[in-house]
Amino acid sequence: MSDIAVFGAGGRAGRAITAEARSRGHRITAVVRDPARHPGLAADGVRVVAGDVRDAAAVAAILPGHDAAVSTVTPASGPEALAQLGQLDERFFVTAVDALLAGMTATGVSRLVVIGLFANLLDEHGRMVLDDPAAFPPELRPFALAHTAGLDRLRAAQTPVDWLVLTPPAGLTPDGPRTGRYRTGGDRVPEPGSESLSYADLAVAVVDEIENPRHHRTRISVFR
Repeated sequence: MSDIAVFGAGGRAGRAITAEARSRGHRITAVVRDPARHPGLAADGVRVVAGDVRDAAAVAAILPGHDAAVSTVTPASGPEALAQLGQLDERFFVTAVDALLAGMTATGVSRLVVIGLFANLLDEHGRMVLDDPAAFPPELRPFALAHTAGLDRLRAAQTPVDWLVLTPPAGLTPDGPRTGRYRTGGDRVPEPGSESLSYADLAVAVVDEIENPRHHRTRISVFR
């Protein structure tokens, strides 16, 4: 049994990861900005706390006694939410990475799994998806660049934290079944026909990497 802190536990990925980890007997600290907005999140084995993933002091206050941390945090969960956001903080993901690494180093928590973004996977030409206007909406490019900056920050970090960025495909299905099956790849976009994945199976991949870490200080793709 492990103690796992899930930052962004109120979102779709965070809830799926919390449910999967609990089903395997792990204890969860569900970290959200405002617990009052997530009244159904608390459950047996799930402790809900307020915290901001961009605040190193808050991260360090939450993490003592934990074995791993997961970050699913994003300033916007989709195109509509992004449009309503107004001004995007281009350093959101960089600030989050800095705070997580600082807080984890200070508390001795070694394993970090971050949910990545398909837009910075590489296509068959070796370019990022976000750089192809035919494949990626230009209005979402600033958000994708902000996400990519966070990935670059992790890659450049000199840290004892054993991090992994786990990148799902664009076709994440909210109500898809948990099959317990998935495949992993590298920096490339998954082959045609493998572009979808359920949130439940993304959660399986995340918890598998906490229980039995197979990938270290790298970014991988996960797909059906």
